Amino acid sequence: MPPAKTSNFWFHTNADVVARRKMLGLNQSEFWMRLGITQSGASRYESGRTIPNPVKILLQVAYGSDAQTTVAVAELREMPKRPEKQPERR
Repeated sequence: MPPAKTSNFWFHTNADVVARRKMLGLNQSEFWMRLGITQSGASRYESGRTIPNPVKILLQVAYGSDAQTTVAVAELREMPKRPEKQPERR
């Protein structure tokens, strides 16, 4: 399966995330809590650390429009699955 596309994300850059958070009038803890990310992690992302695609998808689901959420969920389902671990033979 091809990797998830990022072209449909509303949050193209870290600055987009910060702008959305500020537009909603939320502090970092409040905004990122929906995703299970601490304020410390939020600060790293907002300061420029690469936001992984699964986190971008969660951002879409939590803060995007219904149409964006539909696309994000479809992209999540297209992401490659982790191969199952084979039991060790002894």
